[in-house]
Amino acid sequence: MAKLVILSQGLTGKTHELKVDKTTIGRVDDNTLPITEPSVSSHHCEVLLRGTDVVVKDLNSTNGTFINGEKVTGEAPLKPGQILRLGRIELRLETDAPMPASKKPVDSTMVIQRGVSLTDLEAGARGGFDTSGTGFSKKTNKGNRMFLIAAIVIGVVIVALVLIALLSASKPTAP
Repeated sequence: MAKLVILSQGLTGKTHELKVDKTTIGRVDDNTLPITEPSVSSHHCEVLLRGTDVVVKDLNSTNGTFINGEKVTGEAPLKPGQILRLGRIELRLETDAPMPASKKPVDSTMVIQRGVSLTDLEAGARGGFDTSGTGFSKKTNKGNRMFLIAAIVIGVVIVALVLIALLSASKPTAP
């Protein structure tokens, strides 16, 4: 028998067996499977049993219904092992029947662009990307220049104040 297993934290492991032809899922208690989570709409979606197939129908939910990251518009089939996401809640469809073995990925050859050859290096070629005609140039750093000018001005003012203080301290005061 098919069942939905909640994977999201706080509800992890909670299961719901799909016993009837139409299971409604939503935030309010009149749903077949109520999920009290703010990201789930009050009547979020329907899970329909059609023979051995399971179909998900979005009910114009606010945060959307997704199967393996793909948004459900209208109806979409849900296969065993796939993740159904309602708002922020994730559920996985499980069945008692063993899941079909996944196909082994076909071995393929990947073309890797070559780097700099030894003859290019011996001839003095540079590695990396040629950025001469791309419009990239070194950024002028006006911030550092302004900081340097401000530091020099402040330094001159401090030296002047120290000299004034020393000169005024060394003058005898008139009676």
